Amino acid sequence: MKKLLTALLLAPAIAMASGAALHLDKAPDVQGDNAALQSGARTFVNYCMNCHGLSYVRYNRLTQLGLSEQQIKDHLLFTADKVGQPMRIAARPAEQKTWFGATPPDLSLVARSRASGDGTGADWLYTYLRSFYQDEKRPTGWNNTIYENVGMPHVLWQLQGTQIMNGEHKLELATPGTQTPAEYDKTVADLVGFMVWAAEPEAGFRKQLGAGVLAFLVVLFGFAYKMKKNYWKDIK
Repeated sequence: MKKLLTALLLAPAIAMASGAALHLDKAPDVQGDNAALQSGARTFVNYCMNCHGLSYVRYNRLTQLGLSEQQIKDHLLFTADKVGQPMRIAARPAEQKTWFGATPPDLSLVARSRASGDGTGADWLYTYLRSFYQDEKRPTGWNNTIYENVGMPHVLWQLQGTQIMNGEHKLELATPGTQTPAEYDKTVADLVGFMVWAAEPEAGFRKQLGAGVLAFLVVLFGFAYKMKKNYWKDIK
């Protein structure tokens, strides 16, 4: 019985260890760079929001990235009438399921949910969006080395170009896109950065607050220690 319980407890770890190693590229950190995050928001709205929404984020949240409400209305407000509405898509879930075979997920928290021991959610997204390749066996014509048999087409293919899997089972750019590889990597980095921000818009404030609280506790400890020494100085 004891051996059985031990085996059950170790089963998940054994299963993880036996799986294929997943190599994730490190995503550039663009948090705090409003220009990069604005670029990522633009890419998301123009390429991703046809299928994926950010229902936990309202359009007026984008003012935190340095955009005015008028700029949001003029350039990013495509699926709502007011900036106070959530960033939902116009398509209905039932229609999407009919079109794609499954309803594309909301991406509000994907940058957090994809975090693992192999890397952060940002690393996963950054690698994933650069790992599509042409595969005629797939219904969409595309596959992905990070997410095998993915149902999602490569919506950024015009920017990146067409990658193929060569004889050495490595990705190779067969047809260039409108961007150079370096430019495409920057576009993806900005897009991933925006998705990281969208998963927790208050992360920057939370970290600043945490640093401030720790600094306050350090100062408070100094005063408390001095008071303690002064209080007990005559007691032996």
